Amino acid sequence: EVQLVESGGGLVQAGGSLRLSCAASGFTVDDYAIGWFRQAPGKEREGVACVSSGARSTSYADSVKGRFTISSDNAKNTVYLRMNSLKPEDTAVYYCAAGSLCGIFASWGQGTQVTVSS
Repeated sequence: EVQLVESGGGLVQAGGSLRLSCAASGFTVDDYAIGWFRQAPGKEREGVACVSSGARSTSYADSVKGRFTISSDNAKNTVYLRMNSLKPEDTAVYYCAAGSLCGIFASWGQGTQVTVSS
């Protein structure tokens, strides 16, 4: 069974950092594209970052470039999202997803809440 479990969310002050984890089971993260998304209340879901299969490339939303870093640990079968210089507008539920390509995702986690206070 394919499963993605996010963790690492929480409450942080503006300017602070968090590292989100996306632990995968039922498949190997290195074989798939893994993306991070977020959805704030009343807003549409937004793609934040993606790492392609084999970690050959990464991509980021303009709003997080230079502040967020996506990485993978094949030994732990986990993908991370390191978030630095957090802003109140980064407040959202963050989800990870797996798919064949960045932009084509079939499996989703349950999400983890990130709240950035001003």
